[in-house]
Amino acid sequence: MKHFCIKMSKREKKIQINNNLVILNVSNKRLKMYFVACYNFLKSVKQLLNNEDNNSHDPTLLLCLVLFCFAERPLAPPPPPPIVINKYSDEQLRAIIKRMRERLELYREKIVDQYASSPEISPPVTPLLLKDDYTKVIEERKRQAEEDRIKKEEADQKKKEEQEKKKKEAEEKKKEDEEKKKAEAAEQEKNVKEKDMHTRLKEAYWSTMDAVLKPIEDQMDSVVGTTIDPFTDRRYVAWLSIVTVAINYNVWFVTARLCFPYHNESANPQWLAMDLLADFIYFVDTIIFQPRKQFVKGGDIIKDRVMTKQNYRDSERFTMDLICLLPFDLLYFQFGFKSIFRANRLLKVDTFFEFSDRLESIMAKAYIWRVIRTIGYLLFMLHINACFYYVASDYQGIGETKWVYSGNGSAYLRCYYHAVRSLINIGGLSEPHTVFEITFQMTNFFTGVFVFSSLIGQMRDVIGAATAGQTYFRASMDGTVEYMVNNNIPSMVQNRVRTWYTYTWDAQGMLDESELLDKMPLVMRTAIAVDINLTTFQKIDLFKGCDQQMLVDMLLRLKSIIYLPGDFVVKKGDIGKEMYIIKGGAVQVVGGPDNSIVFVTLKAGCVFGEISLLQSSKDGGNRRTANVKAYGFANLFVLEKKDLFDILVHYPESQKVLARKGRKLMKAKGPAAAKVEEERKKGLALFGPKPPTPKLLRAFGGTINRGLIDKMKVTTLTLLSPCVRKKKPLQLFRLLITFCVSFPQNAA
Repeated sequence: MKHFCIKMSKREKKIQINNNLVILNVSNKRLKMYFVACYNFLKSVKQLLNNEDNNSHDPTLLLCLVLFCFAERPLAPPPPPPIVINKYSDEQLRAIIKRMRERLELYREKIVDQYASSPEISPPVTPLLLKDDYTKVIEERKRQAEEDRIKKEEADQKKKEEQEKKKKEAEEKKKEDEEKKKAEAAEQEKNVKEKDMHTRLKEAYWSTMDAVLKPIEDQMDSVVGTTIDPFTDRRYVAWLSIVTVAINYNVWFVTARLCFPYHNESANPQWLAMDLLADFIYFVDTIIFQPRKQFVKGGDIIKDRVMTKQNYRDSERFTMDLICLLPFDLLYFQFGFKSIFRANRLLKVDTFFEFSDRLESIMAKAYIWRVIRTIGYLLFMLHINACFYYVASDYQGIGETKWVYSGNGSAYLRCYYHAVRSLINIGGLSEPHTVFEITFQMTNFFTGVFVFSSLIGQMRDVIGAATAGQTYFRASMDGTVEYMVNNNIPSMVQNRVRTWYTYTWDAQGMLDESELLDKMPLVMRTAIAVDINLTTFQKIDLFKGCDQQMLVDMLLRLKSIIYLPGDFVVKKGDIGKEMYIIKGGAVQVVGGPDNSIVFVTLKAGCVFGEISLLQSSKDGGNRRTANVKAYGFANLFVLEKKDLFDILVHYPESQKVLARKGRKLMKAKGPAAAKVEEERKKGLALFGPKPPTPKLLRAFGGTINRGLIDKMKVTTLTLLSPCVRKKKPLQLFRLLITFCVSFPQNAA
């Protein structure tokens, strides 16, 4: 018998039978057993056939055929294990079981062979040394330990020396600091003594001045008050205007007198009198008005005279005011009458800018003052240039050349005329000849370009700010008109829109008041709303007895709307969602077929539509019961129901009051149908229910008398209804008698 050897390689996926290699496309552990069974089966078949030639029908060939069939038809994958709990839990449990089985196999191996290695890493084994080697190792360790000890002692010693050194340095530095502090303390004490002396002298000086000026200050208390509010007190602004006149006198005439020959024996007394008057105004401003100015400290307005006076004396402005009042004019006696000694008076120019700010804050049209101020700047620049031109002409020689001042006519007017033509670059001037003249004229041209461009830009800003509102109105109106034209809006509607824009702007100076009020803080908006509308709100019957703060909150929710003549504010049957307060103009309650009947005219301060705010839509109470249209231009305040309900959430007591009053007002001002129904019920209650028709009469009359009975019903109701409504029992009794008498005739 020929033996067959079957080998299977799982990794290479091949089977070897008697050194004959068969390559498969499958790899299965059970395949080897199957192949052996197939081979034995084929061998048995061969023996049954009694075939002696083993090479003619080699079982290997048949087995290869079977293997080929298996290779062409791969085995189906094993079915997935059933899910017991869920897929994830089953996988975790199977993994745990697998690890437990692996651990069980390991323990079994341990039981069989107790020296079997474990999966853990074994600790390192200490090497075994010979006695000599061990002695050397011990000696080496001792030597290393001794070296480490010596190094540590040296390091400790070095560290100790460094600490001692630092300690000595710290002590020396401490001594130096103490000496330095002592020196500073001595110097500070000396300075304090000097400062105390200076402070005492200063306090003594001001105490003396206060004692001297106290009678004057007490007399002025009745005129200007103990203290002055610099922002709202009109008296202070009026005084600043006087100081501004004195400042302008010094600014304009000091420079003119310095450059032009206006000092002579006849004019000097006049100049001296004017100077003394200006100095007196400066002096009064310094001792009377400026020390009374209130100021803010830590958010508090300080109104105490002593504190306001001390605050002024500690400020830089007081220093500048003192310098302005220094009497350099006394040098006239030594050097002659020259206005240069009054140059320190120009340092009070800050008061002019303060006056400008205060005036703008109180003026309704502040741009007028801005334009005047800008023109003043322009004139002053021309004045300075005229002064320089006269000085240059005097330097070159009056009348020496055609370019300089000729010396004829008024020197100031001629030089000012030249300055105007030079700075504005008008032209037509005499040509300069010398280097000085050319340089001066070029400087004039460059200065004129710079100054006038700045002034023109400033003037443009002033005018633009003054007409910003008008520009916004015109742009809004033009945009609206363009939109209507593009969408082919009828001409009548366009005219009404233009009328609304024009009237709204003329009436209130803006299209939407909320744009201005939204920029203000809540306190300011509340104050404005209370001043305008609180009195009107308190007169409304619906809101009487409500919380005052609730009324204030309602005022902040009001919206202003302007209606044109003939515009319907509300129409009968509309859903009422707002109430209206007439701010200006009038409205009419109209009715009739074409709304030509005027029932009542409501004017400024009246209210309508308040009932609809509190009525719900269940019973139709929020429906408008009349037509209201504008009689002329009407400016109305509108309060929406949503805003009212948002406010009432925070005021439950007021909500109960409004609900109770709303029911009362609804009964008092309800529709006419409700009154008719109520009167009809009263009449039925007075006479009781109508008795039914007797059966005998119905049986006797049948269908013949049914028309008569119906006619009786109609006649009775027609005659009795007015009497019941008007509550006239005598007339009712007469009608009943008449009816009874005429009943047989009607029956006939």
